[in-house]
Amino acid sequence: MAKLKITQVKSRIGATERQCKNLDALGLRKINASVEHEDSAIIKGMLERVKHLVKVETVE
Repeated sequence: MAKLKITQVKSRIGATERQCKNLDALGLRKINASVEHEDSAIIKGMLERVKHLVKVETVE
């Protein structure tokens, strides 16, 4: 299964509470912080909510 590298590129200031909780659940706390997660439907659903705040790359 592929991995996704997720990097927060914009501030959470001004984001809704739900978007902030999604960032916390993904493990993103600061701008330019990166995490890797397995590619799954749950993670993709979380990314859909915060797609304007993050950059997603596929890692082999």
